[in-house]
Amino acid sequence: MITASQLRAGMVIRHEGQTYKVLLADYHPGQGKMGGAAHTRLKNLGTGTIWEHSFRSDLKLEDLPVDRRSMEFLYSDSDSHYFMHPETYEQVAIPLSAVADHAPFLEAGMRLGVEFVEDAPVSVLFPDVLEVRIAETTPPIHQQQDNTWKAARLENGMEVMVPQFIKIGDSIRLDVQNLKYMDRAKSAGK
Repeated sequence: MITASQLRAGMVIRHEGQTYKVLLADYHPGQGKMGGAAHTRLKNLGTGTIWEHSFRSDLKLEDLPVDRRSMEFLYSDSDSHYFMHPETYEQVAIPLSAVADHAPFLEAGMRLGVEFVEDAPVSVLFPDVLEVRIAETTPPIHQQQDNTWKAARLENGMEVMVPQFIKIGDSIRLDVQNLKYMDRAKSAGK
Protein backbone atom coordinates (compact mmCIF):
# COMPACT_ATOMS: atom_id res chain seq x y z
CA MET A 1 0.00 0.00 0.00
CA ILE A 2 1.19 3.50 -0.81
CA THR A 3 -0.25 6.93 -0.19
CA ALA A 4 -1.58 8.99 -3.09
CA SER A 5 1.23 11.53 -2.60
CA GLN A 6 3.74 8.80 -3.58
CA LEU A 7 2.18 8.11 -7.00
CA ARG A 8 4.54 8.36 -9.98
CA ALA A 9 4.05 7.92 -13.72
CA GLY A 10 4.45 4.30 -14.80
CA MET A 11 3.08 2.77 -11.56
CA VAL A 12 0.08 0.44 -11.60
CA ILE A 13 -2.51 0.73 -8.83
CA ARG A 14 -5.81 -0.84 -7.86
CA HIS A 15 -8.57 1.57 -6.81
CA GLU A 16 -12.18 0.55 -6.11
CA GLY A 17 -11.59 -2.87 -7.68
CA GLN A 18 -10.24 -1.47 -10.98
CA THR A 19 -6.62 -1.67 -12.17
CA TYR A 20 -5.09 1.58 -13.47
CA LYS A 21 -1.75 2.61 -14.94
CA VAL A 22 -0.59 6.05 -13.79
CA LEU A 23 0.17 8.16 -16.87
CA LEU A 24 0.72 11.44 -15.04
CA ALA A 25 0.95 12.27 -11.33
CA ASP A 26 1.35 15.72 -9.82
CA TYR A 27 1.32 16.28 -6.06
CA HIS A 28 0.18 19.62 -4.63
CA PRO A 29 0.86 20.09 -0.90
CA GLY A 30 -1.87 21.74 1.11
CA GLN A 31 -1.59 24.98 3.04
CA GLY A 32 -2.33 25.33 6.73
CA LYS A 33 -4.91 22.79 7.88
CA MET A 34 -5.90 21.91 4.33
CA GLY A 35 -4.44 18.60 3.17
CA GLY A 36 -2.61 18.14 -0.12
CA ALA A 37 -3.93 16.46 -3.25
CA ALA A 38 -2.43 14.23 -5.91
CA HIS A 39 -3.75 15.09 -9.38
CA THR A 40 -3.45 12.08 -11.68
CA ARG A 41 -4.21 10.87 -15.19
CA LEU A 42 -4.98 7.15 -15.09
CA LYS A 43 -5.56 4.55 -17.80
CA ASN A 44 -8.00 1.79 -16.90
CA LEU A 45 -6.23 -1.42 -17.95
CA GLY A 46 -9.51 -3.30 -18.30
CA THR A 47 -11.36 -0.87 -20.56
CA GLY A 48 -8.55 1.35 -21.92
CA THR A 49 -10.33 4.57 -20.88
CA ILE A 50 -8.44 7.58 -19.53
CA TRP A 51 -9.57 9.04 -16.19
CA GLU A 52 -8.36 12.24 -14.55
CA HIS A 53 -8.84 12.24 -10.79
CA SER A 54 -7.61 14.02 -7.67
CA PHE A 55 -6.86 11.91 -4.61
CA ARG A 56 -6.41 13.14 -1.04
CA SER A 57 -2.70 12.90 -0.28
CA ASP A 58 -3.21 10.51 2.65
CA LEU A 59 -5.45 8.04 0.74
CA LYS A 60 -4.01 4.51 0.74
CA LEU A 61 -3.86 2.77 -2.67
CA GLU A 62 -2.78 -0.76 -3.56
CA ASP A 63 0.46 -0.69 -5.56
CA LEU A 64 0.79 -3.59 -8.03
CA PRO A 65 4.22 -4.81 -9.17
CA VAL A 66 5.05 -4.20 -12.84
CA ASP A 67 7.24 -6.80 -14.56
CA ARG A 68 9.10 -5.50 -17.64
CA ARG A 69 10.34 -8.10 -20.14
CA SER A 70 12.23 -7.66 -23.39
CA MET A 71 10.27 -9.38 -26.15
CA GLU A 72 10.52 -9.72 -29.92
CA PHE A 73 7.63 -8.65 -32.16
CA LEU A 74 6.43 -11.43 -34.51
CA TYR A 75 3.23 -10.41 -36.33
CA SER A 76 -0.22 -8.82 -36.00
CA ASP A 77 -3.70 -9.97 -36.85
CA SER A 78 -7.14 -8.32 -36.64
CA ASP A 79 -7.31 -8.21 -32.83
CA SER A 80 -3.81 -8.76 -31.37
CA HIS A 81 -0.08 -8.23 -31.74
CA TYR A 82 2.08 -11.29 -31.06
CA PHE A 83 5.39 -11.09 -29.21
CA MET A 84 7.87 -13.83 -28.30
CA HIS A 85 10.22 -14.09 -25.35
CA PRO A 86 13.67 -14.53 -27.01
CA GLU A 87 14.97 -17.08 -24.48
CA THR A 88 11.92 -19.24 -23.67
CA TYR A 89 10.21 -18.83 -27.09
CA GLU A 90 6.93 -18.27 -25.22
CA GLN A 91 4.47 -16.32 -27.38
CA VAL A 92 2.15 -13.68 -25.93
CA ALA A 93 -0.86 -12.04 -27.60
CA ILE A 94 -1.14 -8.36 -26.73
CA PRO A 95 -4.38 -6.47 -27.47
CA LEU A 96 -4.29 -3.76 -30.14
CA SER A 97 -5.23 -1.13 -27.50
CA ALA A 98 -1.93 -1.72 -25.62
CA VAL A 99 0.04 -0.44 -28.62
CA ALA A 100 -2.52 2.08 -29.92
CA ASP A 101 -1.04 4.84 -32.15
CA HIS A 102 2.41 3.26 -32.34
CA ALA A 103 1.32 0.09 -34.19
CA PRO A 104 2.63 1.25 -37.62
CA PHE A 105 6.17 1.31 -36.18
CA LEU A 106 6.13 -2.41 -35.33
CA GLU A 107 8.44 -4.46 -37.56
CA ALA A 108 9.07 -8.20 -37.44
CA GLY A 109 12.09 -8.96 -35.28
CA MET A 110 11.93 -5.65 -33.38
CA ARG A 111 12.79 -5.99 -29.67
CA LEU A 112 10.67 -3.95 -27.29
CA GLY A 113 9.89 -3.89 -23.60
CA VAL A 114 6.50 -5.30 -22.60
CA GLU A 115 4.97 -4.53 -19.20
CA PHE A 116 3.11 -7.29 -17.35
CA VAL A 117 0.85 -6.90 -14.31
CA GLU A 118 -0.29 -10.11 -12.62
CA ASP A 119 1.15 -12.07 -15.61
CA ALA A 120 -1.06 -10.20 -18.10
CA PRO A 121 0.50 -7.88 -20.72
CA VAL A 122 -0.68 -4.29 -20.26
CA SER A 123 1.54 -2.12 -22.47
CA VAL A 124 4.40 -2.05 -24.95
CA LEU A 125 7.33 0.32 -24.33
CA PHE A 126 8.67 1.99 -27.47
CA PRO A 127 12.01 3.80 -27.54
CA ASP A 128 11.86 7.59 -27.30
CA VAL A 129 13.45 8.01 -30.76
CA LEU A 130 13.18 5.83 -33.88
CA GLU A 131 15.00 6.10 -37.21
CA VAL A 132 12.52 5.95 -40.09
CA ARG A 133 12.86 6.40 -43.86
CA ILE A 134 10.96 8.90 -46.02
CA ALA A 135 8.97 7.17 -48.79
CA GLU A 136 7.22 10.13 -50.38
CA THR A 137 7.52 13.92 -50.21
CA THR A 138 7.81 16.95 -52.47
CA PRO A 139 11.25 17.78 -53.97
CA PRO A 140 13.64 19.56 -51.56
CA ILE A 141 14.11 23.31 -51.56
CA HIS A 142 17.66 24.39 -50.69
CA GLN A 143 17.19 27.90 -49.43
CA GLN A 144 17.62 29.60 -46.09
CA GLN A 145 14.07 28.83 -45.01
CA ASP A 146 14.50 26.91 -41.77
CA ASN A 147 11.03 27.67 -40.48
CA THR A 148 8.90 26.13 -43.25
CA TRP A 149 7.73 22.54 -43.17
CA LYS A 150 6.23 20.12 -45.67
CA ALA A 151 4.32 16.85 -45.39
CA ALA A 152 6.19 13.58 -45.86
CA ARG A 153 4.94 9.98 -45.88
CA LEU A 154 7.06 7.39 -44.08
CA GLU A 155 7.64 3.82 -45.32
CA ASN A 156 5.06 2.59 -42.79
CA GLY A 157 2.38 4.91 -44.24
CA MET A 158 2.32 7.53 -41.48
CA GLU A 159 2.52 11.19 -42.40
CA VAL A 160 4.74 13.69 -40.53
CA MET A 161 5.90 17.25 -41.09
CA VAL A 162 9.59 17.66 -42.07
CA PRO A 163 11.84 20.59 -43.06
CA GLN A 164 12.09 21.64 -46.72
CA PHE A 165 15.56 20.08 -47.31
CA ILE A 166 14.42 16.48 -46.64
CA LYS A 167 14.11 14.31 -49.76
CA ILE A 168 12.78 10.85 -50.65
CA GLY A 169 14.99 8.08 -49.21
CA ASP A 170 16.38 10.18 -46.32
CA SER A 171 16.39 8.63 -42.86
CA ILE A 172 15.14 10.85 -40.09
CA ARG A 173 14.95 10.57 -36.32
CA LEU A 174 11.37 10.72 -35.06
CA ASP A 175 10.14 11.53 -31.54
CA VAL A 176 7.83 8.53 -31.06
CA GLN A 177 5.74 10.04 -28.24
CA ASN A 178 4.76 13.18 -30.19
CA LEU A 179 5.28 11.81 -33.73
CA LYS A 180 7.44 14.81 -34.63
CA TYR A 181 10.61 15.19 -36.68
CA MET A 182 13.76 15.68 -34.56
CA ASP A 183 16.66 15.71 -37.04
CA ARG A 184 18.18 13.92 -39.99
CA ALA A 185 19.69 10.54 -39.07
CA LYS A 186 23.46 10.22 -39.27
CA SER A 187 24.37 7.81 -42.06
CA ALA A 188 26.87 4.99 -41.44
CA GLY A 189 29.13 6.21 -44.27
CA LYS A 190 29.89 9.61 -42.73
